[in-house]
Amino acid sequence: MKHRRGFNPLNRMAAHRKALHRSMVTSLFRHERISTTKAKALEIRRTAEKMITRAKLDSVHNRRIVSARLYDEGIVAKLFTDIAPRMKERNGGYTRILKLGERKGDAAQMVLLELVDYKLDADGAEKKAGKKEAKAKEKSEKKDTKEK
Repeated sequence: MKHRRGFNPLNRMAAHRKALHRSMVTSLFRHERISTTKAKALEIRRTAEKMITRAKLDSVHNRRIVSARLYDEGIVAKLFTDIAPRMKERNGGYTRILKLGERKGDAAQMVLLELVDYKLDADGAEKKAGKKEAKAKEKSEKKDTKEK
């Protein structure tokens, strides 16, 4: 029975667990999608959803509470100006957990934790590929001019 078990301590000391929460929530808001173990994802989801709910109302008080729990002030700004407005119509359930299977080394259950409105950036991938091709082309042109 899980009576009066408020959270999963994840076999870590309090300071280590707090640092883990801060870094993983910061990464989730930065990349909007992270891969982690199932136990960590379930705990991180609780923290992240509370922060998003708080960020829906942009006030100095809410910004101070959220920034006390995140490492990066830029991510705090992104949360209040980009992520929270996208979730304005939702009453919770801002994240989703997708199972990936077991990790090869220790057979830990791996999951993908992402924001619900996350979309793959296909255009960004194409732009990056285009930039790489352009750089390769420039390098080949420089070699040609040096050889002459």
